[in-house]
Parts: sequence; structure tokens; C-alpha cells
Amino acid sequence: MRLLSLIKKEMTHLMRDRVLLFILLWGFTGMIYTAGHGVSMEVRNFPTIVYDMSHSPESRELISRFQKPYFKILAFVQTDREIIDWLDSGKASMAIVIPPDFKRKIDSGGAKIQVIIDGTMSMSATMAVAYVSSITYNYAIEVFERKLGVTNRFFNEIPFIDERTRVHFNPNILTAWFMSLLEFFNVTTMVSLLVTAAALVREKEYGTIEQLLVTPARTWEIFFAKITPTIFAVGVLSFLSIFFVIKGIFKVPIRGSLFLFYPVMLFYVFTMSSLGIAIATVARNLAQSMMLMLVILTPMLMLSGAWTPPESMQPLMQYLSLISPMRYFIDFGYSVLFKGNGIKYVWHDIVGIILLGAVLFGFSVYRFRKTFAK
Repeated sequence: MRLLSLIKKEMTHLMRDRVLLFILLWGFTGMIYTAGHGVSMEVRNFPTIVYDMSHSPESRELISRFQKPYFKILAFVQTDREIIDWLDSGKASMAIVIPPDFKRKIDSGGAKIQVIIDGTMSMSATMAVAYVSSITYNYAIEVFERKLGVTNRFFNEIPFIDERTRVHFNPNILTAWFMSLLEFFNVTTMVSLLVTAAALVREKEYGTIEQLLVTPARTWEIFFAKITPTIFAVGVLSFLSIFFVIKGIFKVPIRGSLFLFYPVMLFYVFTMSSLGIAIATVARNLAQSMMLMLVILTPMLMLSGAWTPPESMQPLMQYLSLISPMRYFIDFGYSVLFKGNGIKYVWHDIVGIILLGAVLFGFSVYRFRKTFAK
């Protein structure tokens, strides 16, 4: 009865906080929708200028390959100074320079062009370089074929590699699929931290934490009552996100079992809520708890494997990522929802979440007793 009464109290506080309810609803709908449509890792209308010193049919043919929707040619410049002005002003992000001897070098072999890219936006620049390499490679192959003659019966006997790339789980490499799910995982993490930490810090700010301490409720009952509303809110709103935003709007195929995903997700919420309680025992007010969350969430996201696979990290970073609950949750979420994997392939992620949850909950109880048992 004590536990039920405490849970009822916390649920009442949550339902009466209209601002917090709006933030939760926006996080699981608007933020995910914005991330899916607002963030793209694809190159679209990349602003480009051209300095063609060859003025040959071959150079014009190559330039014609840089078309929309990937590239947008803004101008044809005549001097090196103009290239610098366009790039420094930010009006253009890439310059294609074709030397005067381009046609002669094609006829004799070994033609080269220069591509200058603004690398301040490294992700877009990397993708643009890959697109340029693909365009020039295909153009070189076509030039090679024309020199041999398309009717040359010996052409098929020339050894070459026929590369055919197959992308599993996301065949069209849609950024919206990846970003919407990633934002869903991020929002789940942030809400689990925020709601639970705010609930306990609010008790400290209002001076009602002492009233809880003099009740016959045990420490773990107080904590469990603080965590339960967060688990309930995330459970309901995540259902809304998955079926109405991720699957409904972005058409992301949910291949795995939701009966496997949901229990593990709710235990992950418990794990992050335990971390939120630990933060609340250290912070004196809500502003401090928010700053501590930023300090913790940023490296946690960087070490989660969402942007860089753990195998590509430095050895020290790989070991540090093992203490990040987010690493296990993101790997688990993509494996189940995207790939349709069963427990055979994700059991290690589940074990990691459970172990970290137990450690964080125990640490929170210890900090709470040490802080308030005076």
C-alpha cells in the first residue's frame, strides 16, 4: 500500500504538469519528425562553380555530369581569384578546375582535373568527394570504351571487376529511416533522465524531501515511485512514436518483435531513470541537474556507436563505451526493429542494460542515503 500510494502521488504530479506533458509529447512526435526530415546525410544541390580552361567537347561533357539533384552549378569563373572569392564568401562549396591540356591528356592518357571543396562541413564534403569520384570514374570508363570502340568484339575479354552493391535493411539508404529511429532512442534517453531527475530535485527545492524521509516508506520504494511515472509515460508515448511517426510517416519497416523490444526498452528507461536519480542527489537545483545531464549525455552519445562503430574507435574509447547504457540500447534497437533479430543475437545487449541498471540503481540508493541520512 505504501508503494501504491507513492506511485499515485507521483503520477498525479506528472499529470498536473502541463508544460512537462507538452515537452514529452513534442519530444516523441515533433522532434522525431523534425530529425527525420530536417537532417540529411545525402548531397543535394551542392553549390558548385566551374573553371574550364580547356573549353573542349570533352570538358563540357564531363561538366554536364554534375547535375541536379546532387550538384548545382552556380557560375563559370575565369580566374583563380574568383574561385577564392566564391569559396571564402560561402556562396559556393566546391570548385571544379579543368586544365587547358585536358583534351590532349585524354587522347594520350592520364587526364586530371582539380576539385577544391570547402571542408568546414566535413560530412557534406566527404559525401561530395565520393560523388565526384564516382562521376569521374564512370566518365573515364566511357572514354576508355569509346577509344576501344563499342563494337570491339575483344572488349568483353578485357578483365574488369563488376561491382554490385547491395544494401540490406535500408536498400535506398534513406536518411529519414536512420535519423527517425536514432532520435527516438535519444528522446527515450533524455526523457528518462529529465523526468526522474526533475521529480526528485523538485522535492529538494520545495523542501518536501524531508517529509518523504519521515514516512515509513523505504528508500527503494521512494525511488521506484519516482521511476514508475517515467516508465509509464515513455511506454505510452513510444507506442505513439513507433506506429504514427516512424512507421506511419517515414514508412520505416518494423521487422522485429515488439514483444521483445518493449520490455527491454522499459528496463532501459529504468536504467536511465536510476542515473537521473543519481544526478538529482548531487545537484542542488534543477539548473545544476540539467547541466550535469548535458555533461553526461554528450560523451554517452558519442560513445554509443550511433555515428562511429565501436570497432573504429581508439582502444580506450572502446572500453569506455562499455559503461554507456546507450551503446547497448542503440545496438539492441537497430538489431530488433531494423534487422528483425531475435534474442539469440541481442542477448549481450540485454545483459549489458540489466547489469548497468542494477549498478546505477544501487549507486543511487547509496548516494541518497549518504546525502539525506544526516
